[in-house]
Amino acid sequence: MNGAAPHRSPWLPTAPCTPGRGCAAHPDPRTAAFRAVPAPLACARLAAGLSTVLLGVTLLPAAALLPGGARRLLVRLWVRAVVRAFGVRLTVTGARPAAGPALVVANHVSWLDIPVVAAVLPGRTVAKREVRGWPVLGPLAALGGTLFLDRDNLRRLPGTVREVAGVLAAGGRVTAFPEGSTWCGRAGGRFRPALFQAAVDAGARVQPVRITYRPAGAAAFVGEDPLGASLWRVARTPGLAAEIRILEPMSAIRRPDRGLLAAAAQQAVDPASPPRPTRRPPAVPRQRASETGRAPEAGRAPGAPDAAPAAYRAVASDSANRPSSSVHHRASSNPAAASSARTPS
Repeated sequence: MNGAAPHRSPWLPTAPCTPGRGCAAHPDPRTAAFRAVPAPLACARLAAGLSTVLLGVTLLPAAALLPGGARRLLVRLWVRAVVRAFGVRLTVTGARPAAGPALVVANHVSWLDIPVVAAVLPGRTVAKREVRGWPVLGPLAALGGTLFLDRDNLRRLPGTVREVAGVLAAGGRVTAFPEGSTWCGRAGGRFRPALFQAAVDAGARVQPVRITYRPAGAAAFVGEDPLGASLWRVARTPGLAAEIRILEPMSAIRRPDRGLLAAAAQQAVDPASPPRPTRRPPAVPRQRASETGRAPEAGRAPGAPDAAPAAYRAVASDSANRPSSSVHHRASSNPAAASSARTPS
């Protein structure tokens, strides 16, 4: 989710989008070009949206007793009602969603992303720890089984990855926003590969989706934008529409590398994003047996690559997983065996 805290860890991704200017400039209701919803109607929308949220919180314990299919259908209908109560029209396009367990990954624009995705692909959501303290939405997230991520403590990240992998291995669905921060919607950030390791460990599919809002600035929840101001802006925006486009699912079994999965999902969600750079070891010159004065090693054909480059690649791959000075890390090339025991990217 969004929010530039007064103190930020240096490894956290930071979007350049700000609520007051630039790509995320919110529409000004005082201008003639923006015909804001009248204040009484906006108040009614806000009250309807919050009431629908509270109704779901009240019924959630009873819904937990229903069979899985009925519970998911009820959650989908309820979240759709929440989105509609706030005055947002939802459209679903694209491919058929992945069947069975899946890690759903999407671009991150607003707090609206969570109900928008849940209205189509209900499941557990990964959110930052601060969401737990939000009024109304925080208790709802906790009761809904949200997996809270402590972004300020890298040591706890492997535990979150294992928890997500456990949900996927049990046949569940988990939604994550790998950009790590909200963006304006006109621009986006790098998909961080850490949570993709959970799909690799569980052998689950990755289901990328793209979220688009029109008008974009009204929904953007970036920088130090207060939650209350964002709720009011959404309620006052006429004709606010959200489109969720379901893209082709990806197999973590066929692509058992979290860095490659993250790069492929990012390209699918945002085809205009630049390809993720890959770190390659420097070429090691090969020497013939006649030059070294020794025969080739057993089990290796003459002229075959030496074992040293492979070891070098393993070291280079591991170093790519460590936090760097950049807020967006390069893709790692860890095999699935590396799992989430290392400090994820």
